[in-house]
Amino acid sequence: MVGAGPGDPDLITVKGLRRLQAAEVVVYDRLANDELLQHAPPDAELIFAGKGPGAHALGQEEINALLIEKGRAGKRVVRLKGGDPFVFGRGGEEAEALAAAGIPFEVVPGVTSAIAAPAYAGIPVTHRDFTPAFTVVTGHEDPTKGESTVPWESLAAGPDTLVFLMGVGHLEAIGARLIAAGKAPATPVAVVRRGTWPDQQLVLGTLATIAEDAALAGLTAPAVTVVGRVAGLAPSLAWFAGSLTGKTILVTRARDQAGALSARLRSFGARVIEFPAIRIEPAEDYSDLDAALADPTRFDWICFTSVNAVKAIDERLRASGSSWAALGAVRLAAIGPATARALQAEGAVVAYMPDTFLADAVAAGLPDAAGARILLARADIADLRMVEGLERRGARVEQFIAYRTVASDEDAPPLRRALTAGEVDIVTFTSSSTVRNLCQALGDDVPALLSGLTVACIGPVTAGTARECGLTPAIVAEEHTIDGLVEAIRAFLARSDAAG
Repeated sequence: MVGAGPGDPDLITVKGLRRLQAAEVVVYDRLANDELLQHAPPDAELIFAGKGPGAHALGQEEINALLIEKGRAGKRVVRLKGGDPFVFGRGGEEAEALAAAGIPFEVVPGVTSAIAAPAYAGIPVTHRDFTPAFTVVTGHEDPTKGESTVPWESLAAGPDTLVFLMGVGHLEAIGARLIAAGKAPATPVAVVRRGTWPDQQLVLGTLATIAEDAALAGLTAPAVTVVGRVAGLAPSLAWFAGSLTGKTILVTRARDQAGALSARLRSFGARVIEFPAIRIEPAEDYSDLDAALADPTRFDWICFTSVNAVKAIDERLRASGSSWAALGAVRLAAIGPATARALQAEGAVVAYMPDTFLADAVAAGLPDAAGARILLARADIADLRMVEGLERRGARVEQFIAYRTVASDEDAPPLRRALTAGEVDIVTFTSSSTVRNLCQALGDDVPALLSGLTVACIGPVTAGTARECGLTPAIVAEEHTIDGLVEAIRAFLARSDAAG
């Protein structure tokens, strides 16, 4: 039973992520971020068991029975629940059912929205100047019914912060109950909708006004309501409204490499849609590369143009029972900082990295190139200008296919729907292959689907390919890295805001 956290996928715990990566079955809720499902193994069975107001995919008894069935089948099951499984998640009931059935289980706590949503809105639920405690209350129970078990008088009497979960539909009744029990009508109240998500909303008011304030703002579930003096700190402590808030950005990198770019974009408030336009696969034949690595003394340099090349060489060394140390005195060159970090992670020393992270820069700046014997580990569709440049300088280059870049088999219709609906603001390209393969996936509809989007490219080579495909890049990163691309996007949007 894994707590998925409040929405931001980066807030899942390390242990929760590890359990998800090992799952054979994932039974997930409506409030668990779908992006987390990408961490499940490709062959894992994914079962939606979400519950919304008036619409349940599965009833609670059906969910209990499903968990027992999968457990008895000997499956590794992750019950992925939004927030924390034991905080208004009915996790206790599910655990009781499993215990009664003799099914072994563990509970991996999650970050509850009761704390996270206020924190992302700049509201500390405790503060030594305002309140020594906070109380988490269900807002789903109708406060107007006579048999309410919520202790309204006790809640109203103290200075504690009150946090209501699932209560946005009952704001008027909650306010009336607290006021009737003695809480001051002027008590500050904050409602945080979709806390920690890129489209987080915050509405401030008082007990007397919050229902009307939320209605005017069009606030709907899911939302967390904070009652107490600390809610008044939100305007001065708000920190989450990043420079990319409100923007939806399409990431086209390979699935296993998209995470770094997606996480960086989300850290500035963007909503991210991942559509891997490429897939990295092994080369069809490694015999020549293996022979070259078995006799590294015939080379002066090995040039790495990407992290994928580093991974491929590492796998070939391991496959032969060798290691990076066996490369001896061969000097290593990396085309950029990510590739250099990948080499350093293997304990290798990077002898050369150009100031600008382009293949041409390696060809122009590699030390002692004249007469040098160079091993180039590259993709099957790599740009060969670096080879031509090195050979013009008198180097002898032996090229080996370390990996293949192929078009992804990702399902395009969901992306088409998002593009047609105008949900995407910016599309990012990190290589020429991501440009070509996305255009191939969209086919003849490329002009119509991408014409209104801002096109952002990691560097001039990728931008050139985008132009060849009929696109007009508005953003080309000066530093050809993931961080450089993100900063270029932020700078472009800042200039756009200033201009208009």
